[in-house]
Amino acid sequence: MPAHRARVAALLTPAPVESRPLADCLGLALAEDLVAAIPLPPFDNSAMDGYAVRSVDVTGASPEQPVVLPVAEDLPAGRVDSPPLLPGTAHRIMTGAQVPSGADAIVPVERTDGGTAEVRVHASAQPGVHVRRAGEDVRVGTAVLAAGTTLGPTQLGIAAAVGAARLPVRRPVRVLVLSTGSELVEPGSPLRTGQIYESNGLMLATAVREAGGRAELLRFVPDDVASFHAALAPHLDETDLIITSGGVSAGAYEVVKDSLSGNGVEFTKVAMQPGMPQGAGRYRGGPAVVTLPGNPVSAMVSFEVFVRPALRAAAGHRQAERPGRKATLTSSLEGPPGKRQYRRALYDPATDEVTPHGGPGSHLLSAMATANCLLEVPEETVELPAGSTVDVLLMD
Repeated sequence: MPAHRARVAALLTPAPVESRPLADCLGLALAEDLVAAIPLPPFDNSAMDGYAVRSVDVTGASPEQPVVLPVAEDLPAGRVDSPPLLPGTAHRIMTGAQVPSGADAIVPVERTDGGTAEVRVHASAQPGVHVRRAGEDVRVGTAVLAAGTTLGPTQLGIAAAVGAARLPVRRPVRVLVLSTGSELVEPGSPLRTGQIYESNGLMLATAVREAGGRAELLRFVPDDVASFHAALAPHLDETDLIITSGGVSAGAYEVVKDSLSGNGVEFTKVAMQPGMPQGAGRYRGGPAVVTLPGNPVSAMVSFEVFVRPALRAAAGHRQAERPGRKATLTSSLEGPPGKRQYRRALYDPATDEVTPHGGPGSHLLSAMATANCLLEVPEETVELPAGSTVDVLLMD
């Protein structure tokens, strides 16, 4: 299994770097450290609506003995000039406005009478109180985001705050998800005997998108070698990775295996349950190809184990793997000798306990849809008693 995982990872080379506007970077990976060219805050500013004062001018102020100061200026946020504060005066100031030179404290409006021509100050103020100092959050030259960071709302917020209009990011991996099988029909259409609704293609395409890739779903390719190659041909120049599901076992009518054998893709059996039949390679020297089993749970588990980490690593994400945990097993489990088993399970973060969810069958998709983790049963394990410490991969 590790050998096949390494082979899939080696197929996907790092995606090219692009410069994109911030609004187009959500979910992508930063390609280079983002270094602040300005401090945050960029200037001393007020943390409160109130009055900028010299602390010595309001020493001893109280409700019983207020200090009265003339208000010389109004300083709203955004005012670009900042008249200096003269001794014995106050400037009315709003949150975020630049603190004028000469002032060393802010008295909140709640501790005054709110006057506009003059203000009665009801409390003293220590030097520096309610003043946000320039650079106290970020200093010039600080790397505010490291290469490999997945860009979410807060990461894009800090990028904007330090003045970045565009960011260098890794382009999403372009994935073509191929859905083959003459028995497949579109959900919502009438279902005849011997037909099933197509679900693997949609499931895998959305899994690619959730992992940060760009997916195109090509559905309902017939079980015919010529049709298979014809379906691929228009997409090859714009595809980094082709993912197929089904058609890779040892039976007849295995169109994926018949089409890709001899065209750069090798097929193998991996010591894993579910997901034993696998394939990987390059289609005629071009795009990477990963072939997954057809049973839906096998396809999804195989994607999680082999494809998702490789896809995220190629797209530059520092965190390529699903987060893992050690958990206590609540009930006993049996494992197939010589195979690593991945069981659907429910992990409780409050207790660090994990409970198997549904049976091991690779066709039982409903449990996969309601599980929040995959529980690993090692190859050498025949039975895990309740209370055992096990590894889980968090899916949700």
